[in-house]
Amino acid sequence: MEMYDLIIIGGGPAGLTAGLYASRGGLKTVLLEKNFTGGPVMITEDIENFPGFPGGVKSQELIERMTEQAKSFGLELKVMCDVKKLKVEGKEKTIIADDDGKDKEMKAQSVILATGTHPKTLGVPGEKEFGGKGVSYCATCDGPLFRDKKVLVIGGGNAAVEESLHIANFASGVVIVHRRDELRADKIIQDRVLANPKIDVMWSHELLEIKGDMLVSEAVVRDIKTGEAKDVPTDGVFIYVGTEPNTGFVRDMVELDDRGFIKTDERLNTSAQGVFAAGDCRANRLKQLVIAAGEGALAAVQAEKYLGHI
Repeated sequence: MEMYDLIIIGGGPAGLTAGLYASRGGLKTVLLEKNFTGGPVMITEDIENFPGFPGGVKSQELIERMTEQAKSFGLELKVMCDVKKLKVEGKEKTIIADDDGKDKEMKAQSVILATGTHPKTLGVPGEKEFGGKGVSYCATCDGPLFRDKKVLVIGGGNAAVEESLHIANFASGVVIVHRRDELRADKIIQDRVLANPKIDVMWSHELLEIKGDMLVSEAVVRDIKTGEAKDVPTDGVFIYVGTEPNTGFVRDMVELDDRGFIKTDERLNTSAQGVFAAGDCRANRLKQLVIAAGEGALAAVQAEKYLGHI
């Protein structure tokens, strides 16, 4: 069994930056990613607020560059490698992962948890049944499937508003269904949405049910102020109502907050010795790509210090 200095779990911006810093610092490092590198950042097509890219950058391009850079310093990368369990026994950490359909055990002296988040579901009738049949959580993935069709977007934060703009490039019309009477997204993208002739907002409404036969054909929404429910014809429902951390496999190993995010100190130490956390899975205030990258760098440096390399 191969022993690593550091195992990084998660291949989003935090994990990739941690991999860059750790490998460049001389640590024997492997990064394990459940799917493909990038994580939820890949849901957004264009990134406008990452430093160094005036005019923005495509998320795929940025992640490809980050991956290539980390690998150039010797980072070992394993994709489609789903970590099932973390065991901490003193200074030795053991990872059990499903690697290409087989359980594989890996050991390291330190671990960085950069597992990110996944979209929340609403749990309304029809949501699960029509998954992939008109219900989606990723406009970048599925937006082109709704060319010249009508779409509902559920939510009012940055993700919902940004993805509404992306979907409007394909759909004949987009309606944002939001529980409040004002959007929570950054003002610059609110202004773009409100000025887009293909996008309308249904204020103070909530989604009750999704209906259809083989595919989505309508949704039931309710006016929160009056209680009146009505059917709205639609070809698709995109849901953006927040995220949940991918931390279930470490629930009994490190301390979590009441929402399941990993608690750390200011140096990103978790409650387990030699285990650090970075990015969106951590109990931090701001979930942004630039924050995740910065935390990935800090976590790698702290792992180097823990291992006595600096």
